[in-house]
Amino acid sequence: MSGQGTTGEGKKVVVLDYGFGNVRSAERALVRTGAEVEITKDYDAAMAADGLLVPGVGAFAACMKGLREARGDWIIERRLAGGRPVLGICVGMQILFSRGIEHGVEAEGMGEWPGTVGPLKADADHAVPHMGWNTVTPAEGSRLFAGLDAGARYYFVHSYAVHDWELTDINPAMAAPVVTWAEHGAPFVAAVENGPLWATQFHPEKSGDAGARLLSNWAATL
Repeated sequence: MSGQGTTGEGKKVVVLDYGFGNVRSAERALVRTGAEVEITKDYDAAMAADGLLVPGVGAFAACMKGLREARGDWIIERRLAGGRPVLGICVGMQILFSRGIEHGVEAEGMGEWPGTVGPLKADADHAVPHMGWNTVTPAEGSRLFAGLDAGARYYFVHSYAVHDWELTDINPAMAAPVVTWAEHGAPFVAAVENGPLWATQFHPEKSGDAGARLLSNWAATL
């Protein structure tokens, strides 16, 4: 793995504080990239930042409720409409899809990507929740995983995931989304890079040097 660097130097990043996420861990990890970081749900600050990080921990429906109450969904939509970078982490990635189904309860997501977040397809050899270190298979051309070894490991804590990438109607004038996969009983979406909207199912802020490099790669694009 090549050096991490401080490619976020001079960049301003807001960690969206809507009540669901490891905001302090995310703040510390982003500060190490050299970025100036603020934890807030203030609309003006979130819109003015070079980058917006959306964390997420807990149930899909509860996170969506908290996001809407904080007007976070509106902030995300307005930033993306203006081509402003957004990074979702864990449930902060899951809520970007159309819907989530947990314990038989269906909840509507942001709908930035079609797809359903459902229970992990684990088996006798793969316990749920999926908790611990795992490798991923970065897609060709990934900027998020640039400079990272194929054997790099990332920290996952989740019981639900997206198992099918459903976005097939892609505007030929736009670059196709870059989708990275991991496996726990069955393949699932581990990361997505789609224009200004990037996301990871794992926690880069808890993934050691590999996670630090990944966050630096994102910060470098801001």
